[in-house]
Amino acid sequence: MYILLKLPEIHYLMDSYIIIFLCLVAFAAGFIDAIVGGGGLIQTPMGLILLPYLPVSTVIGTLKIPAFSGTAFAAFQYMKKVVIQWKLLIIMMCLAVPSAFLGSTLLTMVSNDFMKPLLLVVLSLLFVYTYAKKNFGQHVVKDHSPATQIIYAVLISVIVGFYDGFIGPGTGSFFVVAFIALLGFDFLHASANAKMVNLATNFGSICLFAIKGKIIWSIAIPMAISNGLGGWLGAKLAINKGNGFIRIFFLIVVVGTLIRFAYDVFYK
Repeated sequence: MYILLKLPEIHYLMDSYIIIFLCLVAFAAGFIDAIVGGGGLIQTPMGLILLPYLPVSTVIGTLKIPAFSGTAFAAFQYMKKVVIQWKLLIIMMCLAVPSAFLGSTLLTMVSNDFMKPLLLVVLSLLFVYTYAKKNFGQHVVKDHSPATQIIYAVLISVIVGFYDGFIGPGTGSFFVVAFIALLGFDFLHASANAKMVNLATNFGSICLFAIKGKIIWSIAIPMAISNGLGGWLGAKLAINKGNGFIRIFFLIVVVGTLIRFAYDVFYK
């Protein structure tokens, strides 16, 4: 059985087993991403490996659809069980959409490889700090004024939102860290609220890639269903297991991100 893909100047047949494998990858990515972010560490490399004849921007654009789906399912689960700070999040989501759009616009024009050595250092420090500081990710009351809280929220949205559109992998983890370190959330509430902002960044990138015609829907839709199921299951598990479980998962994902960037920096 074959699936015929049609793009401008690109016509080829794809074995259906590749779609099935991509769906399995999407499920795993959605599961991990729902708990602490970082699903792109699985989905993006595998997408590039399994779809080698497509332009990179087309692969990334297509994968944004399942990423959005998984995040949406996970966010819905969190909304039912965890307190969401809507006033703050509405501001953050409104800023995250154009930030990610601009990041994806830049991605279509330049390479992002020069950022990876810096990210490797940042993630190494983040892993050491999280591992050594056992109470990192526990609820800490931050005595911020409303104005200060909004300033932090704006910075998180703009910086991490742009990063998501421009580079991508580990975005959910960066959002979680920002919510913990700057706003005083615990791991569970940081994961829940981060999902809402991550949903906005995915939407911003999708807008750009859709306008550019970079999305292959025959791949994106089945992957989106699979990613959504993974996100639903991962969120339920995170809610039931709580902070300790999420902290361990967070460390695993950071290590995975480190390995990914180390490979890109030293072996490419």
